[in-house]
Amino acid sequence: MNYIELHKEYKANSLFGRYITLNDIEPLLSNFSTEIIGKSVLGKPIYKYIVGYGKTKVFMWSQMHGNESTTTKALFDFFNILHSQEEIGGKLLQEFTFCFLPMVNPDGAELYTRENANMVDLNRDSVDLSQPESQLLRKTFEDFNPDFCYNLHDQRTIFGAGTSGNVATVSFLAPSFNENRDVNEVRSKAMNVIVAMNEELQKHIPNQVGRFDDGFNINCIGDMLTFLNVPTILFEAGHYQDDYYREYTRKMIFIALISGLKHICENDVVHNEIEKYLLISQNNIVFYDFIYKNIKINYDGKEIITNFAAQYNEELIDEKIQLNAYIAEIGELKGKFGHVMYNAHKMLYSDNDENIPKLNQKANFCLGKNIKFVNGLKK
Repeated sequence: MNYIELHKEYKANSLFGRYITLNDIEPLLSNFSTEIIGKSVLGKPIYKYIVGYGKTKVFMWSQMHGNESTTTKALFDFFNILHSQEEIGGKLLQEFTFCFLPMVNPDGAELYTRENANMVDLNRDSVDLSQPESQLLRKTFEDFNPDFCYNLHDQRTIFGAGTSGNVATVSFLAPSFNENRDVNEVRSKAMNVIVAMNEELQKHIPNQVGRFDDGFNINCIGDMLTFLNVPTILFEAGHYQDDYYREYTRKMIFIALISGLKHICENDVVHNEIEKYLLISQNNIVFYDFIYKNIKINYDGKEIITNFAAQYNEELIDEKIQLNAYIAEIGELKGKFGHVMYNAHKMLYSDNDENIPKLNQKANFCLGKNIKFVNGLKK
Protein backbone atom coordinates (compact mmCIF):
# COMPACT_ATOMS: atom_id res chain seq x y z
CA MET A 1 0.00 0.00 0.00
CA ASN A 2 1.35 3.40 -0.97
CA TYR A 3 0.50 5.36 2.16
CA ILE A 4 2.13 8.57 0.92
CA GLU A 5 0.00 8.71 -2.24
CA LEU A 6 -3.07 7.74 -0.22
CA HIS A 7 -2.54 10.66 2.12
CA LYS A 8 -1.91 13.06 -0.72
CA GLU A 9 -5.23 12.05 -2.28
CA TYR A 10 -7.35 12.26 0.88
CA LYS A 11 -5.74 14.98 2.96
CA ALA A 12 -8.25 17.45 4.41
CA ASN A 13 -6.50 20.45 2.85
CA SER A 14 -8.59 23.09 4.60
CA LEU A 15 -6.91 22.12 7.89
CA PHE A 16 -3.39 23.50 7.94
CA GLY A 17 -0.84 24.61 10.49
CA ARG A 18 -0.92 24.53 14.28
CA TYR A 19 -3.94 26.65 15.13
CA ILE A 20 -6.97 24.42 14.61
CA THR A 21 -10.21 25.47 16.28
CA LEU A 22 -13.85 24.46 16.30
CA ASN A 23 -14.48 26.99 13.52
CA ASP A 24 -12.06 25.05 11.33
CA ILE A 25 -13.53 21.60 11.86
CA GLU A 26 -17.28 22.33 12.02
CA PRO A 27 -17.65 22.79 8.23
CA LEU A 28 -16.02 19.39 7.74
CA LEU A 29 -18.08 17.74 10.48
CA SER A 30 -21.23 18.88 8.66
CA ASN A 31 -20.41 16.25 6.02
CA PHE A 32 -20.82 13.45 8.56
CA SER A 33 -23.57 12.20 10.86
CA THR A 34 -22.32 13.70 14.09
CA GLU A 35 -23.94 14.23 17.46
CA ILE A 36 -23.38 17.02 19.98
CA ILE A 37 -22.89 15.20 23.29
CA GLY A 38 -22.47 18.25 25.50
CA LYS A 39 -20.71 21.56 25.88
CA SER A 40 -17.40 22.90 27.10
CA VAL A 41 -16.94 25.26 30.04
CA LEU A 42 -17.55 28.22 27.70
CA GLY A 43 -20.52 26.57 26.03
CA LYS A 44 -18.89 25.30 22.84
CA PRO A 45 -20.30 22.06 21.42
CA ILE A 46 -18.37 18.81 21.73
CA TYR A 47 -19.03 16.47 18.83
CA LYS A 48 -19.16 12.70 18.63
CA TYR A 49 -18.92 10.80 15.37
CA ILE A 50 -19.69 7.07 15.14
CA VAL A 51 -19.12 5.19 11.89
CA GLY A 52 -18.59 1.58 10.81
CA TYR A 53 -20.36 -1.69 11.45
CA GLY A 54 -17.58 -4.05 12.49
CA LYS A 55 -17.41 -6.06 15.69
CA THR A 56 -14.19 -4.45 16.99
CA LYS A 57 -14.89 -1.09 18.60
CA VAL A 58 -12.22 1.64 18.61
CA PHE A 59 -12.58 4.90 20.53
CA MET A 60 -10.37 7.83 19.44
CA TRP A 61 -10.20 11.36 20.78
CA SER A 62 -8.03 14.36 19.95
CA GLN A 63 -7.20 17.83 21.27
CA MET A 64 -7.97 17.22 24.91
CA HIS A 65 -5.00 19.59 25.09
CA GLY A 66 -6.17 22.54 23.05
CA ASN A 67 -2.79 23.44 21.59
CA GLU A 68 -2.14 19.90 20.28
CA SER A 69 -3.77 19.89 16.87
CA THR A 70 -1.68 17.64 14.62
CA THR A 71 -3.66 14.49 15.34
CA THR A 72 -6.93 16.36 14.75
CA LYS A 73 -5.76 17.10 11.22
CA ALA A 74 -4.79 13.45 10.75
CA LEU A 75 -8.19 12.30 12.00
CA PHE A 76 -9.97 14.27 9.30
CA ASP A 77 -7.62 12.83 6.69
CA PHE A 78 -8.58 9.43 8.07
CA PHE A 79 -12.30 10.29 7.88
CA ASN A 80 -11.86 10.99 4.17
CA ILE A 81 -10.41 7.50 3.64
CA LEU A 82 -13.34 5.92 5.45
CA HIS A 83 -15.76 7.67 3.10
CA SER A 84 -13.77 7.03 -0.06
CA GLN A 85 -14.03 4.29 -2.65
CA GLU A 86 -10.66 2.91 -1.57
CA GLU A 87 -10.60 -0.77 -0.66
CA ILE A 88 -8.91 -0.03 2.67
CA GLY A 89 -11.70 2.35 3.67
CA GLY A 90 -14.37 -0.26 3.06
CA LYS A 91 -12.38 -2.90 4.88
CA LEU A 92 -11.93 -0.74 7.96
CA LEU A 93 -15.64 0.07 8.09
CA GLN A 94 -16.43 -3.62 7.78
CA GLU A 95 -14.02 -4.68 10.53
CA PHE A 96 -14.46 -1.82 13.00
CA THR A 97 -16.99 0.46 14.59
CA PHE A 98 -15.33 3.77 15.37
CA CYS A 99 -16.28 6.41 17.90
CA PHE A 100 -14.46 9.74 17.55
CA LEU A 101 -14.35 12.87 19.69
CA PRO A 102 -12.29 15.02 17.30
CA MET A 103 -11.95 18.01 19.65
CA VAL A 104 -12.44 17.35 23.36
CA ASN A 105 -11.25 20.79 24.47
CA PRO A 106 -12.63 23.44 22.06
CA ASP A 107 -12.05 26.27 24.57
CA GLY A 108 -8.38 25.40 24.89
CA ALA A 109 -8.15 25.07 21.10
CA GLU A 110 -9.39 28.63 20.62
CA LEU A 111 -7.16 30.00 23.39
CA TYR A 112 -4.26 27.80 22.21
CA THR A 113 -3.67 26.47 25.71
CA ARG A 114 -3.02 23.01 27.07
CA GLU A 115 -5.71 23.45 29.72
CA ASN A 116 -9.45 24.06 29.39
CA ALA A 117 -11.12 27.39 30.19
CA ASN A 118 -10.94 26.61 33.93
CA MET A 119 -7.16 26.14 33.57
CA VAL A 120 -7.47 22.41 34.30
CA ASP A 121 -5.37 19.87 32.42
CA LEU A 122 -8.01 17.39 31.25
CA ASN A 123 -5.35 14.70 31.08
CA ARG A 124 -4.92 14.97 34.84
CA ASP A 125 -8.64 14.88 35.60
CA SER A 126 -9.46 11.21 35.10
CA VAL A 127 -10.09 10.53 38.80
CA ASP A 128 -11.78 13.75 39.91
CA LEU A 129 -13.72 14.24 36.66
CA SER A 130 -14.14 17.83 37.77
CA GLN A 131 -14.63 19.30 34.30
CA PRO A 132 -17.52 18.92 31.85
CA GLU A 133 -15.14 17.86 29.06
CA SER A 134 -13.66 15.09 31.24
CA GLN A 135 -17.13 13.91 32.21
CA LEU A 136 -18.24 13.73 28.58
CA LEU A 137 -15.13 11.78 27.60
CA ARG A 138 -15.68 9.24 30.38
CA LYS A 139 -19.39 8.86 29.65
CA THR A 140 -18.65 8.29 25.95
CA PHE A 141 -16.11 5.64 26.91
CA GLU A 142 -18.56 3.87 29.19
CA ASP A 143 -21.46 4.01 26.74
CA PHE A 144 -19.38 2.87 23.77
CA ASN A 145 -17.51 0.13 25.68
CA PRO A 146 -14.56 0.00 23.26
CA ASP A 147 -12.09 -2.79 22.56
CA PHE A 148 -9.26 -0.28 21.93
CA CYS A 149 -8.69 3.37 22.83
CA TYR A 150 -6.49 5.83 20.93
CA ASN A 151 -5.42 8.88 22.95
CA LEU A 152 -4.14 11.43 20.42
CA HIS A 153 -1.68 14.18 21.40
CA ASP A 154 1.24 16.37 20.29
CA GLN A 155 4.64 16.60 21.94
CA ARG A 156 7.15 19.44 21.91
CA THR A 157 10.21 19.80 19.70
CA ILE A 158 12.46 19.02 22.69
CA PHE A 159 12.07 15.24 22.42
CA GLY A 160 14.48 12.85 20.75
CA ALA A 161 14.14 9.16 20.02
CA GLY A 162 16.95 7.99 22.26
CA THR A 163 19.99 10.14 23.01
CA SER A 164 21.98 9.99 19.76
CA GLY A 165 20.46 12.99 17.98
CA ASN A 166 17.40 11.52 16.26
CA VAL A 167 14.28 13.61 16.68
CA ALA A 168 11.12 11.89 17.94
CA THR A 169 8.71 12.61 15.08
CA VAL A 170 6.13 10.17 16.44
CA SER A 171 6.09 8.58 19.87
CA PHE A 172 3.83 5.93 21.36
CA LEU A 173 2.99 4.50 24.76
CA ALA A 174 1.10 1.50 26.03
CA PRO A 175 0.22 3.06 29.41
CA SER A 176 0.75 1.27 32.69
CA PHE A 177 -2.13 0.08 34.84
CA ASN A 178 -0.22 -0.05 38.14
CA GLU A 179 2.80 1.42 39.91
CA ASN A 180 4.93 -1.63 39.06
CA ARG A 181 4.41 -1.06 35.34
CA ASP A 182 3.44 -4.71 34.93
CA VAL A 183 2.41 -6.09 31.56
CA ASN A 184 -0.86 -7.98 31.38
CA GLU A 185 -2.88 -9.14 28.37
CA VAL A 186 -4.58 -5.74 28.08
CA ARG A 187 -1.35 -3.78 27.95
CA SER A 188 0.25 -6.40 25.72
CA LYS A 189 -2.43 -5.87 23.08
CA ALA A 190 -1.61 -2.16 22.95
CA MET A 191 2.11 -2.96 22.69
CA ASN A 192 1.49 -5.30 19.75
CA VAL A 193 -0.31 -2.60 17.78
CA ILE A 194 2.46 -0.10 18.55
CA VAL A 195 5.06 -2.57 17.28
CA ALA A 196 3.13 -2.90 14.00
CA MET A 197 2.85 0.87 13.60
CA ASN A 198 6.53 1.30 14.37
CA GLU A 199 7.52 -1.28 11.74
CA GLU A 200 5.65 0.68 9.08
CA LEU A 201 6.87 4.09 10.25
CA GLN A 202 10.49 2.95 10.18
CA LYS A 203 10.14 2.84 6.39
CA HIS A 204 9.31 6.56 6.36
CA ILE A 205 11.08 8.05 9.41
CA PRO A 206 13.85 5.59 10.31
CA ASN A 207 15.10 5.97 13.90
CA GLN A 208 12.60 8.76 14.56
CA VAL A 209 9.96 6.83 16.51
CA GLY A 210 10.03 7.11 20.29
CA ARG A 211 8.56 5.29 23.26
CA PHE A 212 7.02 7.55 25.86
CA ASP A 213 7.76 7.10 29.57
CA ASP A 214 5.39 4.61 31.23
CA GLY A 215 5.42 5.99 34.76
CA PHE A 216 1.97 5.32 36.24
CA ASN A 217 -0.43 8.16 37.01
CA ILE A 218 -4.05 7.14 37.49
CA ASN A 219 -5.10 10.77 36.92
CA CYS A 220 -4.04 10.43 33.27
CA ILE A 221 -6.71 9.17 30.92
CA GLY A 222 -4.56 6.48 29.28
CA ASP A 223 -3.48 4.99 32.59
CA MET A 224 -7.05 5.07 33.86
CA LEU A 225 -8.51 3.32 30.82
CA THR A 226 -5.78 0.67 30.86
CA PHE A 227 -6.56 0.21 34.56
CA LEU A 228 -10.18 -0.29 33.48
CA ASN A 229 -8.98 -3.16 31.24
CA VAL A 230 -9.14 -1.55 27.80
CA PRO A 231 -5.99 -1.56 25.63
CA THR A 232 -5.07 2.09 25.19
CA ILE A 233 -2.46 3.66 22.92
CA LEU A 234 -1.00 7.12 23.41
CA PHE A 235 0.01 8.87 20.18
CA GLU A 236 2.43 11.80 20.42
CA ALA A 237 2.88 13.80 17.21
CA GLY A 238 6.33 15.38 17.36
CA HIS A 239 8.75 17.36 15.23
CA TYR A 240 10.14 16.56 11.80
CA GLN A 241 13.02 18.48 10.28
CA ASP A 242 11.85 22.01 9.30
CA ASP A 243 8.22 20.98 9.82
CA TYR A 244 7.01 23.47 12.43
CA TYR A 245 3.53 23.37 10.90
CA ARG A 246 3.50 19.60 11.61
CA GLU A 247 2.29 18.73 8.12
CA TYR A 248 4.76 15.89 7.55
CA THR A 249 4.12 14.61 11.06
CA ARG A 250 0.41 14.67 10.30
CA LYS A 251 1.11 12.31 7.41
CA MET A 252 2.99 9.95 9.73
CA ILE A 253 0.07 9.86 12.16
CA PHE A 254 -2.25 9.03 9.26
CA ILE A 255 0.05 6.16 8.28
CA ALA A 256 0.22 4.95 11.87
CA LEU A 257 -3.57 4.95 12.21
CA ILE A 258 -4.16 2.85 9.11
CA SER A 259 -1.24 0.45 9.57
CA GLY A 260 -2.14 -0.21 13.20
CA LEU A 261 -5.78 -0.89 12.40
CA LYS A 262 -4.77 -3.18 9.52
CA HIS A 263 -2.67 -5.12 12.02
CA ILE A 264 -5.59 -5.49 14.44
CA CYS A 265 -7.92 -6.92 11.82
CA GLU A 266 -5.33 -9.10 10.05
CA ASN A 267 -3.35 -10.53 12.95
CA ASP A 268 -3.65 -12.22 16.31
CA VAL A 269 -2.89 -9.46 18.80
CA VAL A 270 -2.84 -11.80 21.80
CA HIS A 271 0.78 -12.94 21.41
CA ASN A 272 3.39 -10.97 23.32
CA GLU A 273 5.55 -8.45 21.45
CA ILE A 274 6.98 -6.78 24.55
CA GLU A 275 10.60 -7.34 23.52
CA LYS A 276 10.07 -5.55 20.20
CA TYR A 277 8.14 -2.81 21.98
CA LEU A 278 10.98 -2.21 24.41
CA LEU A 279 13.43 -1.93 21.51
CA ILE A 280 11.70 1.28 20.42
CA SER A 281 13.95 4.13 21.59
CA GLN A 282 12.90 5.86 24.79
CA ASN A 283 11.74 9.47 24.47
CA ASN A 284 14.37 11.80 25.89
CA ILE A 285 14.54 15.57 26.31
CA VAL A 286 17.68 16.25 24.26
CA PHE A 287 16.70 18.91 21.70
CA TYR A 288 16.51 22.66 21.44
CA ASP A 289 15.27 24.50 18.38
CA PHE A 290 18.63 26.31 18.09
CA ILE A 291 22.10 25.68 19.45
CA TYR A 292 24.98 28.11 18.95
CA LYS A 293 28.45 26.73 19.67
CA ASN A 294 31.81 28.38 20.36
CA ILE A 295 30.52 31.88 21.05
CA LYS A 296 32.99 34.47 22.34
CA ILE A 297 31.67 36.81 25.03
CA ASN A 298 33.23 39.43 27.27
CA TYR A 299 32.30 38.45 30.80
CA ASP A 300 33.51 40.33 33.86
CA GLY A 301 36.41 41.76 31.90
CA LYS A 302 37.49 38.44 30.45
CA GLU A 303 36.94 36.84 27.06
CA ILE A 304 35.43 33.37 27.35
CA ILE A 305 34.05 30.82 24.89
CA THR A 306 30.63 29.39 25.62
CA ASN A 307 27.53 27.90 23.99
CA PHE A 308 23.87 28.72 24.27
CA ALA A 309 20.53 27.38 23.12
CA ALA A 310 17.29 29.04 22.09
CA GLN A 311 13.80 27.59 22.07
CA TYR A 312 10.64 28.69 20.32
CA ASN A 313 7.62 29.73 22.34
CA GLU A 314 4.35 29.25 20.47
CA GLU A 315 2.40 32.46 21.01
CA LEU A 316 -1.14 33.19 19.79
CA ILE A 317 -1.18 36.73 18.38
CA ASP A 318 -4.10 38.03 16.31
CA GLU A 319 -5.44 34.50 15.83
CA LYS A 320 -2.14 33.28 14.40
CA ILE A 321 0.57 31.21 16.02
CA GLN A 322 3.90 32.98 16.08
CA LEU A 323 7.12 31.15 16.91
CA ASN A 324 9.25 33.46 19.04
CA ALA A 325 12.74 32.27 20.01
CA TYR A 326 14.13 32.91 23.49
CA ILE A 327 17.45 31.94 25.03
CA ALA A 328 16.83 28.80 27.11
CA GLU A 329 20.21 27.51 28.31
CA ILE A 330 23.80 28.76 28.45
CA GLY A 331 26.83 26.57 29.04
CA GLU A 332 28.30 23.26 28.02
CA LEU A 333 25.01 21.84 26.62
CA LYS A 334 26.36 18.32 27.04
CA GLY A 335 24.17 15.72 25.37
CA LYS A 336 21.99 18.36 23.72
CA PHE A 337 21.19 18.75 20.02
CA GLY A 338 19.69 21.57 17.98
CA HIS A 339 17.22 21.37 15.14
CA VAL A 340 19.41 24.19 13.86
CA MET A 341 23.10 24.13 14.85
CA TYR A 342 25.46 27.05 14.28
CA ASN A 343 29.19 27.03 14.97
CA ALA A 344 30.42 30.58 15.56
CA HIS A 345 34.10 29.62 15.49
CA LYS A 346 34.81 32.01 18.38
CA MET A 347 33.14 35.04 16.84
CA LEU A 348 32.22 37.76 19.32
CA TYR A 349 28.61 37.95 20.54
CA SER A 350 26.79 41.28 20.73
CA ASP A 351 23.21 42.46 21.20
CA ASN A 352 21.27 45.61 21.99
CA ASP A 353 21.47 45.05 25.73
CA GLU A 354 24.64 44.10 27.64
CA ASN A 355 26.30 42.00 24.93
CA ILE A 356 25.91 38.83 26.99
CA PRO A 357 23.28 36.14 26.29
CA LYS A 358 20.75 35.94 29.11
CA LEU A 359 18.06 33.40 29.88
CA ASN A 360 14.59 34.28 28.56
CA GLN A 361 16.05 37.02 26.37
CA LYS A 362 14.75 37.23 22.81
CA ALA A 363 17.18 35.49 20.43
CA ASN A 364 18.15 38.64 18.49
CA PHE A 365 21.91 39.17 18.36
CA CYS A 366 25.00 39.50 16.19
CA LEU A 367 28.13 37.42 15.76
CA GLY A 368 31.24 39.15 14.61
CA LYS A 369 30.78 42.37 12.65
CA ASN A 370 28.35 41.27 9.96
CA ILE A 371 26.33 38.21 10.95
CA LYS A 372 22.91 39.04 12.34
CA PHE A 373 20.39 36.68 13.93
CA VAL A 374 16.72 37.63 14.26
CA ASN A 375 14.32 35.39 16.17
CA GLY A 376 17.01 32.71 16.27
CA LEU A 377 17.62 32.61 12.53
CA LYS A 378 20.58 33.91 10.58
CA LYS A 379 19.66 36.80 8.30
